[in-house]
Amino acid sequence: MRTLYQQRPFFYFCFIFCIQRKAAYYWRAFLRRKMHRTKTISALLAALMLAALWAPSLRATQTTKPAVVPQVQVQLLTRSTRRRENCRFSYGGTVTLIGAPRGAVTVEGWNRNEVELTADIELKAETEADLDQLAKVNGFVFDEDLNHVSILTVGTHDRAFMKKSAKNFSKKLLNLPWKIDYRLRVPANTDLEISAGHGPVKLSGVEGALRVSATESETELTLTGGTVSATITAGNVLLAIPVRSWRGGGADIRVAAGVLNVELPAGFSGDIDADVLRTGKIVNTYEELMRREKPGITERIVRARAGAGGAFFKFTVGDGTVNIRRSGEK
Repeated sequence: MRTLYQQRPFFYFCFIFCIQRKAAYYWRAFLRRKMHRTKTISALLAALMLAALWAPSLRATQTTKPAVVPQVQVQLLTRSTRRRENCRFSYGGTVTLIGAPRGAVTVEGWNRNEVELTADIELKAETEADLDQLAKVNGFVFDEDLNHVSILTVGTHDRAFMKKSAKNFSKKLLNLPWKIDYRLRVPANTDLEISAGHGPVKLSGVEGALRVSATESETELTLTGGTVSATITAGNVLLAIPVRSWRGGGADIRVAAGVLNVELPAGFSGDIDADVLRTGKIVNTYEELMRREKPGITERIVRARAGAGGAFFKFTVGDGTVNIRRSGEK
């Protein structure tokens, strides 16, 4: 039997040629896939090597914190000066005092027909030149009239004043600490308007119409009469009444947050209302206080009368305590 090569040589060569072409095609495809796979593996290996090299530096970058440079506290110089003012003043006049943002206010009544003011001004700055600049703007204005004296504090806290009087003032000096302590003596029958900032306030021996306000203060009112209105944002207030009978309309004292202590003498006569608006309580240890109307005497509301009644006292605390006690008790 003859083979295909013997019978059809041409077809035989065509068949062999096609098989060789197919074999060559598949072989080249196999080589291309192998080279691509090799390149991919090489790229992955290179990426892993780079990640291994960079990882320590990245960890160091993430864990290393910049060194904190300690801030050197500058020792401020202090300059204290005392200024005195006085003027003739008739009974029944009005004295207005607008205090500094920080500082004490002490007002005493006396039997002279004059007003005497002593002010201790304390300034702080880094240099003497800065203190000189502050001394030009921080102070007060004493203005007297026939029946009115006004003491108005001016300084770096008053933007309107600074824009008007110190346009080229250094901004670095605006926030430096300073204070003024006022001590004021006035005729006993004088109307007072006191506006204080942060600091103690003490009033004694005055029986006029008194209006007192303070931002944060330890306030002591030792009074025997007058019509008193006091508003304290935060702090403790002591109202001490050393006489049995109050001469005047009474007192309305409001404390937003703090403690209000009321000290009454034995045998005192007056009507008392007390309220705690939010949190806190009223502690009454004054045995002579009796119920005047409903709800009487509770830990949140007091409607009471001492003795025969008389002047009206209203005590209001937002958050805190009202203590009503006999003089001398603690």
